[in-house]
Amino acid sequence: MKLYYAQGACSLGIHLLLNEVGAAYELVKMDMRAGDLQQPAFLAINPKGKVPALALDDGAVITEWPAIAGYIAAKYPAHHLIPADPLAAARTMEAVLTINGTIHIAGFSRIMRPGKFAPNAEDKETVRSQGREEFLKGMHIIAETLGDKDYVMGAFTIADAALFYVTLWNNMIAKLDIPASINAHYARMMERPAVLKAMQAEGLA
Repeated sequence: MKLYYAQGACSLGIHLLLNEVGAAYELVKMDMRAGDLQQPAFLAINPKGKVPALALDDGAVITEWPAIAGYIAAKYPAHHLIPADPLAAARTMEAVLTINGTIHIAGFSRIMRPGKFAPNAEDKETVRSQGREEFLKGMHIIAETLGDKDYVMGAFTIADAALFYVTLWNNMIAKLDIPASINAHYARMMERPAVLKAMQAEGLA
């Protein structure tokens, strides 16, 4: 397999999941600032022009964070990255989509790239403010799910990989006042060998 990733992007969550299951994979680094994601060679792999993209050995390509994480969970069922219980599985995906849709897209994307959402330059700060509100709203929703557990669902799942990357973004860039339980989760994740390996490989350690 080949994982197309960008340093510190949401693809980091997929990177650490591949490490968790012990998958054999090759990393293909994409430089977003250099415009790699819009080059014809990459658009032929993922016409959406974004990471992560996971190319399988047979040439098939999977895009979108929840879809790739779900594939890894199904491919390596012994690791229980998605619980077997139907309701617990639904709750796991519920958390992932809250993180991916609310915290990441509605929140962080507005904070960092307000121009994509603002019709006029003078509206950018309003968009950033909306992004901060969405980011924190999502974090508090996930904190309720997390409670006093070590991991979002109690045991490690794909939801923890998703929560890790948005918490990293907050701690490195946004620096918003997020729930203490989320930061405790981040510290716990940083103790996992799969996470440290991914961080080191991406030059984030």
